[in-house]
Amino acid sequence: MTEQSAPKAGGRLLAFGEIMLRLSPPGRELLLQSGRLDVWVAGAEANVATQLARLDHDVGFVSRVPDNDLGRAAIATLRGHGVDVGAIQRAGERMGLYFVTSGAGMRATEVIYDRAWSAFAEAPADAWDWDTLLVGVDRLHLSGITPALGPAPAAAAIAAAEAASARGIAVSFDGNWRGKLWERWDGDPRALLTRIVEHADLMFGNHRDIALLLGRDDFSGDAEDRRRAAALAAFERFPRLATIASTARHVENVDLHRLSARVETREAVAQTDEIELAGIVDRIGGGDAFAAGVLHALRSGSDHRAAARNGLALAALKHSLPGDAALFRQADIDAWLAGGLDVRR
Repeated sequence: MTEQSAPKAGGRLLAFGEIMLRLSPPGRELLLQSGRLDVWVAGAEANVATQLARLDHDVGFVSRVPDNDLGRAAIATLRGHGVDVGAIQRAGERMGLYFVTSGAGMRATEVIYDRAWSAFAEAPADAWDWDTLLVGVDRLHLSGITPALGPAPAAAAIAAAEAASARGIAVSFDGNWRGKLWERWDGDPRALLTRIVEHADLMFGNHRDIALLLGRDDFSGDAEDRRRAAALAAFERFPRLATIASTARHVENVDLHRLSARVETREAVAQTDEIELAGIVDRIGGGDAFAAGVLHALRSGSDHRAAARNGLALAALKHSLPGDAALFRQADIDAWLAGGLDVRR
């Protein structure tokens, strides 16, 4: 069977968020050190959609970009990976941008946002016809980045979650806390994010995300007990929430991290062993790859233990790839899970 005719996995997933461009100096240079920048199509929700499409899921993406060469290039990139781009609007004046300067040794990676007044951020909340967009969809994927962009995107994300929930469509939500974005306006993160999570059955986030949502950080015990206590508190507060997925990262230096994954239900916990990530190429997008891995497993009928392993596999693989999106196939996941690092011939 050819790749083009491969069957799509599961039902249709729709992701909603801003697609933008990421600009980075080459290698480990400082920003504008040599006056050169590498460019990638970026965005948390777009990253999830891209990786799921690469894994043969039926995925659509809802966003807005300017009708110019930048917007058209972003659309073409997603389309090239198999994402349905029919719901991406072409309107507005500018493309959202962000700059990433990769760290080295004990110098941390740095992010600068240039997303204010972008085509997506300026779109009114009623720009999205959810009655039409959600037809045939069985899961809507959102993140906390969209409401962080301002009042209109926040209202749009809440409306999307409410519309999906009213139609019996599952909602997944990735916390993706972005303090620099929230600082730009006087929104109430806890109140706004709570209105989305109330409709979610699957949340990507750790005990810190839960502490923000619940307005408390008194979860006791060691690391694992504290995470479980936070998860149980979230399950109690949000009746629809059935699954919480998270990673734990320990940073030795920019090139050496330790990572583990965890998927929790109301009844049980699936926890992976910690792995060592050495020789990191690019950590940006690792959380999106993890989310895609968990969604891929669950939408393919796997259990929560397999979801944790698949999420960890894609997160680990993403650290080997420059740019925002993970671009891997099932064979790559299988090889990683099998521990195969020799040349695949």
